[in-house]
Amino acid sequence: MVATQTKPLELYYWPTPNGWKITIHLEELGVPYEVKYVNIGKGEQFTPEFLALSPNNRMPAIVDPEGPDGAPISVFESAAIMLYLGRKFGRFYPLDDERKRVQVEEWLAWQVANVGPVFGHDNHFRHYAPEKVPYAMKRFGDESHRLYGVLDRRLDGRDFVAGEYSIADMALIGWVKGYERRDIDIAEFPNVKRWIDTMLARPAVAKGLEIGAEMRSNLATDKDAQKVLFGQRAR
Repeated sequence: MVATQTKPLELYYWPTPNGWKITIHLEELGVPYEVKYVNIGKGEQFTPEFLALSPNNRMPAIVDPEGPDGAPISVFESAAIMLYLGRKFGRFYPLDDERKRVQVEEWLAWQVANVGPVFGHDNHFRHYAPEKVPYAMKRFGDESHRLYGVLDRRLDGRDFVAGEYSIADMALIGWVKGYERRDIDIAEFPNVKRWIDTMLARPAVAKGLEIGAEMRSNLATDKDAQKVLFGQRAR
C-alpha cells in the first residue's frame, strides 16, 4: 500500500547538489514539505540541534512526523533519505522488481561513491584551493572526465540511467549539469547532454533546483565561509 502524507516533512537543506537531490525528489513526489535552511557557510550544520539529526554535520536531513510506526523519524545522508522516501511512497524506486531495483541502487551508489566525491574534489582544487596544485587538478579532472564517459556509455540507448526514471537520475542531475565548472566539453558526451536537457525540462527538477537559489553565495570569494567549510577536524 502506497503511503500518503498529511503532515509536512521537514527538510534540512542548503542549495547544493546534495540538497537538490531531496528537493527534486520531494517535488516529483508532490508531498508536502517544509524547508528549514541550514546555512553551511555560517556553520549552522555544527549546532547541537542539527547534529542530533545528522551526526556527520552534513545536510540534507529530514524529519518525517509520520514515521513507519506512527512516530517521527529522522533520516540523514541523501541516499538514505531517497531510499526511505522511495520505500514509503512506492514511486521512482521499484519495490516489486528485484532486477530493476538493483539497477537503481547501483547507479545511486555510483553517484554517492564516485561522482559526488570526485566532482567535489575537482571543484575544490579548481576553484577554491588557495594555491594551484597541478597534480590534484589533473587527477580529479581526468577522473571527472572518465565518469562522464561511464555515464555516456550507460545512457546509450536509454532515456534514464536505470531504464525508467528513478531516484538515481535525481541524485545525479545536480552534479552532472555543472560540466562547465569541470572544464568538460559536453560535446564529447552527447548521451549525457541529451539526458541533462531531458532532466532540466522536467518541471519538478526545475523547481527543485530553484529552492533557495537566492541564498547561494560565491564560495570562491567568501573567505569566511571557506574557513567554516574547509579544513574541519574532529571537535
